[in-house]
Amino acid sequence: MTRAKTRYRPLDGILLLDKPAGMSSNAALQAVRRLYRAEKGGHTGSLDPLATGLLPVCFGEATKIAGLLLGSDKAYEAGIALGATTDPDDADGQVLRRRPVPPLDRAAVEAVLAGFTGLQRQRAPVYSALKQGGEPLYARARRGEAIEAPVREVVIHAIELLELQPAFLRLRVACGSGTYIRSLARDLGEALGCGAHIASLRRLWVDPFRQPRMHTLEELQALEGDEAALEARLLPLAEGLRGFPRVELGAAEATRFAQGQRLRGPWPPADPAAVFGPGGVPLGLGRVEAGGRLAPQRLFRTGGAGAA
Repeated sequence: MTRAKTRYRPLDGILLLDKPAGMSSNAALQAVRRLYRAEKGGHTGSLDPLATGLLPVCFGEATKIAGLLLGSDKAYEAGIALGATTDPDDADGQVLRRRPVPPLDRAAVEAVLAGFTGLQRQRAPVYSALKQGGEPLYARARRGEAIEAPVREVVIHAIELLELQPAFLRLRVACGSGTYIRSLARDLGEALGCGAHIASLRRLWVDPFRQPRMHTLEELQALEGDEAALEARLLPLAEGLRGFPRVELGAAEATRFAQGQRLRGPWPPADPAAVFGPGGVPLGLGRVEAGGRLAPQRLFRTGGAGAA
């Protein structure tokens, strides 16, 4: 029997999806986009197939802030298996080397972890979506090519040791954008002298969603066809702007801003700034220059852009 073609519709909002294990972020995005029949959709930063947890999905006008959310701080809970390194630095890959795990106590492990906080130079995993020559590293790795993964500066704000077993650690990590927890596990294993890889990974939050009410794919699939119930699970676009400096405009100023005009007001410099009109309706993103000059950067569609 031929499946009916999905008829997509304009829809604005943000879904805090609890991504299941074993599914790529793009596959999860496409699954919920079909459920919602949303014309436009995007996620705010990939999770590995092994990983679970928060994947903010933006629909419609909210896709215009997806890039900003991609650069936000994040937190993870990571299970780290000691004694073996793998080619992708997680449990989904082939074991490259096994080594005995030395006796470890909490004080010794926490002393090593302290060296991984703050500004770090971190080498990305070979199996990553970072591109070289226009091609993701994982595509080249799967062909067996020799790869020199790039080293980048990242910030790890805090690491908490939640569990310590003879060959296993569980950590909570708060970090800045671009941090690979797989790389942290790999480097931590080397620092402990035994090698390590990610056994499990869950993303706990992404700024500004610090205490997210996440929705599982199974929960949403059970509501298929009930558009009112599905839409009740969406957050308005404005919720994604809570972490940015706010500029509020009156009716006349809002009209001028929506027309792409520059404005001057009592606003401190900010780039970007979230610009709102009367009633708290988000109008767009702007840049406030020295002297309070507000320049529009990206406008939201008027009418409904602030509603779920």
